[in-house]
Amino acid sequence: MNSNLDFLIENINLDLYPIHNKGCEDYKLAVSNFRIQLDEFGCAHLQNFIKDEKLTLIKEQSESVASLAHYHENEITPYATEVDKSLDKSHPINRLQKFSNGFVAKDLLPEEMIIKNLYKNDFFKSFIADCLDLDVIYEYEDPIAGLVINVMPEDTALPWHFDTNEFIVSLMTRKPESGGEFQYSPSIRQPGNENYQGVQEILDGDMSSVKSLTLDTGDLQLFKGRFSMHRVAPCKGTRLCALFGYSDKEGVMGRVKRTKDVYGRVTQAHIDAELKVREDGLAG
Repeated sequence: MNSNLDFLIENINLDLYPIHNKGCEDYKLAVSNFRIQLDEFGCAHLQNFIKDEKLTLIKEQSESVASLAHYHENEITPYATEVDKSLDKSHPINRLQKFSNGFVAKDLLPEEMIIKNLYKNDFFKSFIADCLDLDVIYEYEDPIAGLVINVMPEDTALPWHFDTNEFIVSLMTRKPESGGEFQYSPSIRQPGNENYQGVQEILDGDMSSVKSLTLDTGDLQLFKGRFSMHRVAPCKGTRLCALFGYSDKEGVMGRVKRTKDVYGRVTQAHIDAELKVREDGLAG
């Protein structure tokens, strides 16, 4: 018995997404489709990824751990770094925004959860790597942030920011009653070019470069968040979304400040990783 395959058959809409059959034409077509979406928009939307009969379970599983989320209200910059007093207060690095939502850390998620089994599934990881045109991806080694559930009750905010790693995979596990759209500016920065002017325009309210995506429960999303600034719009009712941390490199860890702010704690592994310099040279 192949437990990886059994899991997919039970939970994933393989008719739409035959991620278990790498050699078939439907698989190749799906991968080609998502690569085009990622190249053009920095984002790929996989609707109805989870089987209809599993939507209630995946919603209930995420709701059952939502109370374990670490909440904090804070003001953060788009880079989740300290302000730079050598720069003007209006500079994007110094632009503080309200942050008020919660995250359930990976080490608090029960092993039987669908999202935890999907995160570790070899077929799934190979499919995600193919969509990203990578030879292989690695599970995010951060012991706290590798797989998390973002908990956004009404009147909370996940403001404009960049991700620590180059891409993120997310699965909506509970759609809010209204609002909660995912908003992003594709590839607003690149290695060696922070494009502070473009970032500042969005922070000042110019949404001309911003795209908006509404996710339903069971929808999967691939997103290049290291280079695309993004946020979640305010919502009515609670929004729950699982975030899968993968990387094209081994050993990726969250920064100490961001980890402490978001999860309320850090490990020695975070402290050790802080001593390393990120290869892309970008802030945050």
